[in-house]
This record gives sequence, structure tokens and C-alpha cells, in this order.
Amino acid sequence: MMKDENTKMIKLTQTVKKGGCAAKVPALILKEILAGVNFPPLIEGLTVDGSSFDDAAIYEISPDIALVQTLDFFTPILDTPYDFGAVAAANSLSDVYAMGGRPKTCMAILAAPLATMETSIIKEVLQGAIDVIKESKSSLVGGHSIDDDTLKFGLSITGVVHPKKVWTNAGALPGDQLILTKPLGTGTLCAGLKHKSYHESDIEEAVQSMKRLNNIMDYLSSVSIEAIHSATDITGFGLAGHSLQMAKASKVNFKIFAHSLPLFKQTISSLESAHLTKAHKSNEEYSRPCFNFETKVSALLKLVMFDPQTSGGLLLSVKAAQANKIVEELANFFPGTAIIGSVTDISTTDKKFVHVE
Repeated sequence: MMKDENTKMIKLTQTVKKGGCAAKVPALILKEILAGVNFPPLIEGLTVDGSSFDDAAIYEISPDIALVQTLDFFTPILDTPYDFGAVAAANSLSDVYAMGGRPKTCMAILAAPLATMETSIIKEVLQGAIDVIKESKSSLVGGHSIDDDTLKFGLSITGVVHPKKVWTNAGALPGDQLILTKPLGTGTLCAGLKHKSYHESDIEEAVQSMKRLNNIMDYLSSVSIEAIHSATDITGFGLAGHSLQMAKASKVNFKIFAHSLPLFKQTISSLESAHLTKAHKSNEEYSRPCFNFETKVSALLKLVMFDPQTSGGLLLSVKAAQANKIVEELANFFPGTAIIGSVTDISTTDKKFVHVE
């Protein structure tokens, strides 16, 4: 939070109806919208587009360099302007890391209610983002701003990756193990913050996780990097939605071990207190038809799967022989990193893509 010139405390989460990635257009509605649009044919050099709901587009400009292009923005998920800006930036940058790339240039997307919000707050949002951009070793090179009824912020990012080293959500192989690099629960914890059940200091563990860059390549050996076959980041559609998209794109089945899921300390108690968003319901509606939950999986752990994450971790499909090594290399930098499942051949008789046990 910040004080304006009249010393009034402004809580950013109270200025919007929905915050963070929970404000995403529900997946089923988005699919319906996109199905009614006539897209142009793909241009030469475009190797990854939006057809498989991947995290970013890949455009090959030479045999050694491909561009990674993405954008993301949302309404406040935290009350402190600086931290909101930092989380928004880390969330946007995550899409580049999820493709195995390195961010280079960033452009800001800003909407602000200038009639009701002090410019000092907007400056703090920008500063939080800029500090995270600096940490990523990329640069803010411009952007666009409008006067709007509610605060919204995010980034459009261009990164680079070697064309033969791109991670997509379509590369998971039978025999792989699944690794998640951040705990789950930002959706319910931030819902509790908006409901005034928590102060930001109460959910500091989740705040720090959301501000953390998903730059896992900085901490992995070359052997571990080569063992990663597929990746996606876990955001507004929850672990359920994004794992489903990854399994479908890869034409495999996922087996997820519910009791191995990394959670924030307060995730379960927050769900027990019914701190939910509309995205919990829409994520379930989207994912549930393609999921098989064993009877021993509790209702609360199912909610964890549907919890909309903001700046969540990366879901990695990796060569089984290197899985423990990758967890070991990341554990000190990404608390909660864990093996959460495995990849199997797709079933010809079962229409479910993800099995949770």
C-alpha cells in the first residue's frame, strides 16, 4: 500500500473486481471466441503460433536465432503498487522462459484511472516492474498508456532462443517425469487478501514466489537443460488447465500425484475458508471433462488443481534419468520444486488426458 498526498491508504485490490491471472477470459469462452475468427495463413519462419495455446510465438530469423514474442497484463493482485508491478513483470517474462528463451526488450502496457489515482502510485508500479526487468537482464524500451477506469499493467516482450533449443508445450514424451518449480495457491491466497482476510504480510511466501523470475536456465547444468523435453508456465487456467493443454499438444497422458503437489503453507486453510475466485469454477468446467480423479483425491486437492495461479512455476516434462538432478539444482532457488507426476503413452480407449491419483 501507499499513502497519497492526503495520507489516505489505497488498497489496489479493492479498486478492481478481479485481480491477476484470475481475471483471464475463461478458457471455454476464449476457445469459443477464437473458433469464430478467420486467422490469416502462417507466414514463413513462424514455427510456433497460438494454435496449441503455447506460452509465446516463435519466429525463426536465421538458423541460429529465433524471436520469442509474448505479452501479458492484468489488474492488481496485490495492494502494494511496487509489488504489483514486480509481479506483473515477472509473470510476463515467464512466457519467454517457458519457451527456453532469454528476454531482451520489454514494452509496457499501462491503463490508469488518472482522475482517482495519484501518479505516485503509477510510478511505484513502473519501478517495481523495472527492477524485475533489470534482474532479467532485459531492457524497458517504451510502451503505451491510456486513461482508463481501472489500473491494468503488463509487458509485451521480445526474447531470443536457438531454433533447435525451443521448449514448447508439445514435446512431452512417454517415460518423462513432470516437475513443478513453484508451490500452488496464489489464487486462493490473493482471493483472501481481496476479501480482507489477510494482509500482504500474511501471505509473504506467495508474494515472494510471484515476484521470482522463472529463469531456471541460470541454475541448471547443460546436461539438465538438454533433458527438458517440454515446458509451460502455470498461470490463470491453473495446473489443471495448463497440464491438460500440454498433454493434448504432446499427444500423451499425464499422471499427476496429488499428494506430491508443492503448496504454500496456507493454501489448504485458505481453500477451507472458501477463498475462491470465479476462475476456480471456470477452470474446473474447462478441465474436468478430460480429467480422471481417483476417489482418494480430496475435494481440497482438486481445488488446488483448479486454483488460478499468477506468476506460477514452470511445469517441465523431463528425461526421467535427470529428474532428481534437476530438482536438486533448482531447490535452493525455487523453494518447493518437486516431481509431481509422469508421462505415459496416450490411451486409445480412455478419452481422459490427465489422471490424478
